[in-house]
Amino acid sequence: MQISSRFTIAVHILVCIDVFKNQYKLTSDFLAGSVNVNPVIIRKILSQLKASGLVDIVRGSGGANLAKPLDEITFLDVYHSVECVDDEGLFHFHEHPNPECPVGKNIHSSLDEKLQRVQSAMEKELSKIKISDVSEDIQNYL
Repeated sequence: MQISSRFTIAVHILVCIDVFKNQYKLTSDFLAGSVNVNPVIIRKILSQLKASGLVDIVRGSGGANLAKPLDEITFLDVYHSVECVDDEGLFHFHEHPNPECPVGKNIHSSLDEKLQRVQSAMEKELSKIKISDVSEDIQNYL
């Protein structure tokens, strides 16, 4: 199991918007140059961030802006914005364990609660880290 690169790209985008907000028009092409991916990927992630209320986008070549201060945006906010975790949760369970097998018959009852605890612990940690923490680190390198 691995969280997709959409998460780190989204964090990268938000930090870029903060760092370069007064210097450049923050278009998908500009952001794609920093992330080093196709602008189409940036536009998709920007639309997800916009739908979550984390960025504002001016259509055309207007660029992107933060919709709220970075110290009010957590890793969990970004994770929920760009990761496709459905109602089943972070871990996707294999579809049809064998009900005739003692392990297959009981795997859900043993594993489900444990996996939920893991997901809850991860989300708790994600909620403790703010995007401003990353931006401040980057600013120290400039």
